[in-house]
Amino acid sequence: MRQALAAARRGWGDTHPNPLVGAVIVEEGAVVAEGFHAKAGEPHAEIKALRALGRKPRAGATLYVTLEPCCTHGRTPPCTDAIVDAGISRVVVGATDPNPAHAGKGFELLRAGGVEVVEGVLAADCTDLNLIFNHWITTGRSLLAAKSGVTLDGKVATRTGDSKWITGEAARANGHLWRRYFPAIAVGAGTVRADNPRLTARVDGVEWCPWRFVFDGLLRTVTDKSMPGVYTDEFRDRTIVVTTPHGGLGYVRKLNAMGVKAWVLNSTTPKVNFEDFRARCAQEGITGVFFEGGAQLLSELLQSRELDYLFTYHAPVLFADDKGKAILRGLRTETLAQAIRLQQVRHEVHGDDTLMRGFVKYPDRMFVDEATFNRKDYGA
Repeated sequence: MRQALAAARRGWGDTHPNPLVGAVIVEEGAVVAEGFHAKAGEPHAEIKALRALGRKPRAGATLYVTLEPCCTHGRTPPCTDAIVDAGISRVVVGATDPNPAHAGKGFELLRAGGVEVVEGVLAADCTDLNLIFNHWITTGRSLLAAKSGVTLDGKVATRTGDSKWITGEAARANGHLWRRYFPAIAVGAGTVRADNPRLTARVDGVEWCPWRFVFDGLLRTVTDKSMPGVYTDEFRDRTIVVTTPHGGLGYVRKLNAMGVKAWVLNSTTPKVNFEDFRARCAQEGITGVFFEGGAQLLSELLQSRELDYLFTYHAPVLFADDKGKAILRGLRTETLAQAIRLQQVRHEVHGDDTLMRGFVKYPDRMFVDEATFNRKDYGA
């Protein structure tokens, strides 16, 4: 199953809106073929493995697959039919199909076809492989995730703004790997103006550009002089500025003339409504967004209870300074019952840094600092 997981990761970031899936065929204790799902519309991992074998499986052959084989006819025929027709004797599965309409039905069809089925092998790892797909298929909503690199005392910059680099090279490389996983990355106007980031993923020496969202309710990043690189570089057609009517249609037309897209979302304030943003993402088929800053954007995302998943890289660094800058702020948390927690937590070590990541679980009631956000209570 670990080899099937490794095969599945070969489709990393390329299969949306489909899941990552890997499959391995074993005969007499030896791996004889493997396959992975590479792209939506292309053959599934099980079919790729059977084709790689190039012949009829021998009696007693076992198929290891990271996700329950599909049992319906979509862009491709059901994998359950192909497995039974091929004469596979045994199927070992990692994760059950998260789609409530299909969960377990693949197992039933395989068993009805005379195939022995073993479920739940490395189920947690196989499920974790498809954070975006699992969320999308069960909720119909895009997964909104955020990333931060912090000191042990939770700071992202010194009181003067110095922040490069809190985390080491290994952690930053892992961050790029997650950029490659998500179909879109998002930052706020302040980050664009301060850092002029490229917002691409660089993995193994190869640069790849996701959809690049810039949240700018007042279009402060659109200037008459020097434009940010994301508006002028070779990937500018992959840039989408998310704004409000308060930004001015003249600036929107200027962006469009440069080849940059703009989403003007209705709002009574210059702040973008995250629920409307998420709905627009779903409409456009963008199944996941990786928010990388800055502090104001991520804090507002948290205040609105729209953050689904959090990646936090902890560096062995201490500022011990009350005026150091924090990435998430603005709540008035008076008891532990009001704290936000992570669930299904995973821990990883990258060089000297550690990554903690998990799904965000909100308390029934959250109290917001009125002076900062002018809203007192986000009730359940």
